[in-house]
Amino acid sequence: MTFERDARTALADGQLRGALRQATTLFGERRRAALATVPDWEGARDRARAIKDETLEHLDRYLEEFAANAERAGACVHWARDAAAACDIIGGIAERRGARTVVKSKSMASEEIHLNAALARRGIEAVETDLGEYIVQLAGETPSHIVVPAIHKTKAQIAALFADKLGIAPSDDVATLAAAARDALRRRFAEADLGISGVNFAVAETGTILILENEGNARMTTSLPHTHVALMGIEKVIPRFADLDVFLQLLPRSGTGQVLTAYQSLITGTKRRAEDEGPEELHIVLLDNGRSRMLASRVTRQALACIRCGACLNACPVYRQIGGHAYGSVYPGPIGAVLSPQLFGLARSAALPYASSLCGACRDVCPVKIDIPALLLHLRAQVVAEGVAVGKGHLRERLAFWIYATVMVRPRLFAWLMRAVRSLRIMPPLGAWTKWRDLRPLAPRSFREQWRAGLGDQRGPDA
Repeated sequence: MTFERDARTALADGQLRGALRQATTLFGERRRAALATVPDWEGARDRARAIKDETLEHLDRYLEEFAANAERAGACVHWARDAAAACDIIGGIAERRGARTVVKSKSMASEEIHLNAALARRGIEAVETDLGEYIVQLAGETPSHIVVPAIHKTKAQIAALFADKLGIAPSDDVATLAAAARDALRRRFAEADLGISGVNFAVAETGTILILENEGNARMTTSLPHTHVALMGIEKVIPRFADLDVFLQLLPRSGTGQVLTAYQSLITGTKRRAEDEGPEELHIVLLDNGRSRMLASRVTRQALACIRCGACLNACPVYRQIGGHAYGSVYPGPIGAVLSPQLFGLARSAALPYASSLCGACRDVCPVKIDIPALLLHLRAQVVAEGVAVGKGHLRERLAFWIYATVMVRPRLFAWLMRAVRSLRIMPPLGAWTKWRDLRPLAPRSFREQWRAGLGDQRGPDA
């Protein structure tokens, strides 16, 4: 994990920080305005969390119900224990269809399992069709935000990228850039042999999957190609169709500040008639990849309630300064700091639970009330208990806290040491702190000495 190095690099990038500040501030303002349109926002959060808790408590039963109803409607359901199994399943489907090109709508799960690279090894080209994902794919990068993959890029950077990769005349006009992407992607939709999407919610009661988007690309991904593959984490299932009501209030408002996304694609099995919309062949891949391990503890289980709105990223003072790439994981920000160590192991992500000031802003904005600070502290305790190295300063930090604890539990030693420090004017080596802020000078006398000298007698009658 290179979080410390990458975070410092990001902090030195003024253009990146400006783009992040502008975008996250805008989303925060939109979110606050959208929340005002919900009569009982806190009540909706409570209901959503209760639904998620119920689902996770009986996840095996709801998954089996969903799979049975989806198959009854004509879908083919696959179970993938890990990333390798999921890539093998999807790659096998593509090869059986003779696919050479696949179009994808935005899917964090596919980023998690590195699906594009797995398909490329089979000679299959995967084309991202979400505009943000398309931008980062052209740039040879990975998404830096759960909802807004190219949040780290400025309009000028995107204009230069399109001029280089798409051969258009340089322009920073948003409509011109969008039209160029639309023209390029329209051709890829027409030639695609397979469509791959993520899933926002899966309804156990009906076997329905729901995909939310704003651009229409997911609708085309699920409709134009003969075959549609939907990849979903096992935590995406909810019990009843009526439960969608509360989540459709929470997710768009929390993520992008919209009352509702532009497109809501509800797919229940395959289409029955030629004139119907939807896939002729539907495959749903249920991905575990470490999620079932998180169910064992009530503390870690709540991370699976996440609905991937990205609100915690927009509110986090750490993410707002360094962006997503510094986290070195497909899931950045506060939710990534708790998901990544659990999905991919502490050895790879030990630094992430420390990438937080524990201010609680993430918990306050989370639409399903995940206590992310509590999870961060839980994971920090695991890092310490397992002795996982966090960074080059880890041993020095442990030594410093050991010395601090040794002194603080011995009052006489503390008093003697502070007298020596004051008399010799010794300042602690806090270069990382004083580089950006001033350290208050030591008082000539301790509080105890001032008290004994009569400070206590100066109190007023009501003290």
